[in-house]
Amino acid sequence: MEQVLDAYEREYNEEYPVISFDERPCQLLEDVIAPTLPRPGVIQKEDYHYKRNGTCCVLMAIEPLTGNRIIETRETRTKKDYKEFFEKISESYPKAKKITVIQDNLNTHNPSSFYENMDSGAAFELMNRFEMVYTPKKASWLNVIEMEFAALSKQCLDRRIGSIVKLRKESSAWTKKRVKNKIKIRWQFTKDKARDKF
Repeated sequence: MEQVLDAYEREYNEEYPVISFDERPCQLLEDVIAPTLPRPGVIQKEDYHYKRNGTCCVLMAIEPLTGNRIIETRETRTKKDYKEFFEKISESYPKAKKITVIQDNLNTHNPSSFYENMDSGAAFELMNRFEMVYTPKKASWLNVIEMEFAALSKQCLDRRIGSIVKLRKESSAWTKKRVKNKIKIRWQFTKDKARDKF
């Protein structure tokens, strides 16, 4: 826990950014009967029937101190997806010497995902771009990205979205708006507060 909190307490440094990463599964649900549109004095109504069009996964990273975000919606949640997303993170921080990533202990969230999906030289190079910091088991609340996923759920995924194409479009537009508005996250639970509490 203190390792995670220590990472959040670091001053902003372009060469050593601190980001939070996680992924969220999503069901693709389509309306069978189109909902009635809202009008003055009448709320929108939707039928309880829906068509399930499978699942997908939203991968997201946020740099709390700057509000920079990276989001991607994928059909699967595999080691290859993890590796490709981390290549995207690496490309997004060309000036960084080391990128600290706070994440949970999911079986795909480790450098083996790199080694199993690229040659060992490239995997080693990619691995060395990152400092991996893991939240303790049953303590995902320590990961800032959970707040971002809560906002995504309430502001974007609060309705039925029936296709991965539409989900990509909606989540991408939502993310661009938050980046444009420079919405940052100020983490306030420090090491000292944790020591007092526990």
